[in-house]
Amino acid sequence: MTRPLMTPVTLLTGFLGSGKTTLLQKLLTDPDMARAAVLINEFGEIGLDHQLLDRIDDNVVLMKSGCICCTVRGEVADALINLDEMRARGEIDFDRVVIETTGLADPYPVLQTLQAHPVLRSHFRSGGVLTTVDAVNAAAQMDHRAEAVRQIAAADRIVLTKTDLAGDVTDLRAALARVNPVARVVTSDMGASDILGDLDTVHSLIEPDACGTCGHHHDGDDHDHGHHHHHHDDTLGVVTFSLTVEHPLDWTDFGIWLTLLLHRYGDRIFRVKGILAIDGEELPVAVHGVQHLVHAPVHMEHWPDGPRHSRLVFILEGIDPALIRRSFHAFMRLDDTTGAKAA
Repeated sequence: MTRPLMTPVTLLTGFLGSGKTTLLQKLLTDPDMARAAVLINEFGEIGLDHQLLDRIDDNVVLMKSGCICCTVRGEVADALINLDEMRARGEIDFDRVVIETTGLADPYPVLQTLQAHPVLRSHFRSGGVLTTVDAVNAAAQMDHRAEAVRQIAAADRIVLTKTDLAGDVTDLRAALARVNPVARVVTSDMGASDILGDLDTVHSLIEPDACGTCGHHHDGDDHDHGHHHHHHDDTLGVVTFSLTVEHPLDWTDFGIWLTLLLHRYGDRIFRVKGILAIDGEELPVAVHGVQHLVHAPVHMEHWPDGPRHSRLVFILEGIDPALIRRSFHAFMRLDDTTGAKAA
């Protein structure tokens, strides 16, 4: 039995009532999910009993679709290790895992577990964060509930639910882009392949014009698109901010800077994604960080369309982007007014 070297683990999150359960049920019936393993809190909560085909052990069942479902009564790490051991023994087979993060306002602890756990990090990798957003109630939730905003900020892909009841969602899409300009927005009536799609690929990390929808202004030049404050609610202090640098960057200097930045301010940096032009490298390097966690950099196979410049997008809470901009220019030895390489 063959298996991928690193199995992607996708987190499904979303505010209460946003349709996580309905979306999960739909995904489980899609042929594209036939070789998936899904971690859920309790089978009864999402009414899967009628679909159960075979109970493999106390916590694992096989669906009629072929999908494996596992209850999580303890730590997520224990459930993943159990699944991996069963796969190694040839008892089950799967090529991806979806974890429904019921009750978790922030997917960071699970992402941290995947990278920090000595066993898991050799078998599993992050497969992205999928966040459901209720098209009817999201605007009010974003205004009054910090958890909803943080879940949206953490998303790699946003799934709009209840769009048939909401009417025109143009304003909502714009509000979502202000909070998270790098997440692709899809609707729940799409198929599993469209919803999941390239969620766990390098190319979904960042689009070349990711902040174009944010209405940002240039900060006096074309080298550094900084200081783009997008406060949807001043009490939350959520800000999106981008940096673009034309000159290739020194990899060592950049690594030290990002490590120190996330160590000091990681609790308030929801997301940093970027494509970097590195000194001595022909192809770009993709970087991705969530709070204190930095995923392993990935060498991309080709440049996206557009200028071959380094581009970083940040989603912050309560941090002045000028602070990041100044420290970045200092570490990378760039002129703070032009973005050019300092002498």
